[in-house]
Amino acid sequence: MSAPVPRPGGGAPSRPAAADRTAVVVGGGLAGVTAALELADAGLAVTLVEGRPRLGGLAFSFRRGDLAVDNGQHVFLRCCTAYLGFLDRIGATGLVTLQDRLDVPVLDVAAPGGPRAARLRRAALPVPLHLAGSLASYPHLSPAERLRAARAAWALKGLDPADPALDGRDFASWLREHGQSPRAVEALWDLVGVATLNARARDVSLGLAAMVFRTGLLSDPGAADIGWATAPLGDLHDERAAAALRRAGVRVLTGTRATGVEPGPDGARQVVLADGARLPCTAAVLAVAQEQARALLPPGALDDPARLSGIGVSPIVDLHVVYGRRVMRSPFLAVLGSPVQWVFDRTASSGLTGGGQYLVLSQSAAHDLVDLPVAALRKRFLPELERILPAARSADVRDFFVTRERTATFAPAPGVGRLRPSARTRVPGLYLAGAWTDTGWPATMEGAVRSGTAAARAALADAGRPVPAEAHAVPRTRPQCPQQEERT
Repeated sequence: MSAPVPRPGGGAPSRPAAADRTAVVVGGGLAGVTAALELADAGLAVTLVEGRPRLGGLAFSFRRGDLAVDNGQHVFLRCCTAYLGFLDRIGATGLVTLQDRLDVPVLDVAAPGGPRAARLRRAALPVPLHLAGSLASYPHLSPAERLRAARAAWALKGLDPADPALDGRDFASWLREHGQSPRAVEALWDLVGVATLNARARDVSLGLAAMVFRTGLLSDPGAADIGWATAPLGDLHDERAAAALRRAGVRVLTGTRATGVEPGPDGARQVVLADGARLPCTAAVLAVAQEQARALLPPGALDDPARLSGIGVSPIVDLHVVYGRRVMRSPFLAVLGSPVQWVFDRTASSGLTGGGQYLVLSQSAAHDLVDLPVAALRKRFLPELERILPAARSADVRDFFVTRERTATFAPAPGVGRLRPSARTRVPGLYLAGAWTDTGWPATMEGAVRSGTAAARAALADAGRPVPAEAHAVPRTRPQCPQQEERT
């Protein structure tokens, strides 16, 4: 499980800090840890400041009795090369798994005649034939809808996600223009889009939607293969990350809050801490949420700091259910015709013993759920699980609890692209990182890591220091791949 990193003054001593090679990173999430490692690898003396008593940002773990609980279900895809490189850098590749081939069970519990199961799979064929067979036999759409979906996918492949005109349009209207029925949006486009973008098609920028579908489904046959952690997230993003930072010589200050960035001596910066201490540096990276960054930025750092407040947020709610026996056989399951979106089996990673099963219902774009009391969520979703998983009807519920992330991601709404700032600010030596910055990706672990890399590389380039030729490492070790079972 997750253990706290050293408090101020603890851990391995940092390298002697020459005035021209010091950096301070504010924020210990994936973006901040990535930036700190990149800068330390380039020879800078780095201090990382994190207000929480742990690292990991919004991808963390906690204890509930004997259970190791992730705050939410996080997945990644094979195309997430930056995140895979990050896992390799911190020595955590062995703590995740990655499908050999995309294989998603999809159950429609509202199908005429009773629940109907299907699978979205890829074949060992080039794009776009890798998904053609699966789509051609997908029973949750009519033959005409499948044909129109294939045509829309081909049209989507022709879009340029970087085109500013796409940023201002919503994805739903584009889908309607390309013959997509409400059923096709529900059973295909939103099935993927809600999970990856944390918003429904009507609330998504066409530019971001094009990026997700082009990269994940239409760039490489294996791009959309799904991966997930087989250990608590704290083991990866806190323990392994903290160990990697120590090995790199980064001084880590947890439980320490930054309050601002001020001019320092000789044209340098200094990060101000809540206790009044000042950390001088030649490069400062603010790897925090957008509103926190706005509060820390000095005057003149951005042309229009108010634009950061225009970047909305979208919540995610996870419902955790512990059954007295096994009720689901697949590692995960997507659901149609129900309020339930995705169900994941987290039994092994949680340390649950005694023959039970621990399931997590991951509910994205959960604006209608985030404020509901636990009792109301239990009343609504336990009967739904019994509809989806017949074995749950006779299984006892040992525990039911809820985790909520009200600001889980930035909202990928039309127009958000023009609000997302680049890594560089107008203040020399001051940089921004975070999935909300202009990475070209939605708010994912991949986007967070890419933002940290971008900030570090900008800082190195501006300082005239060598910049690595490759932005993202290729993992040296391959994640293990489980065998999925056929039945749910």
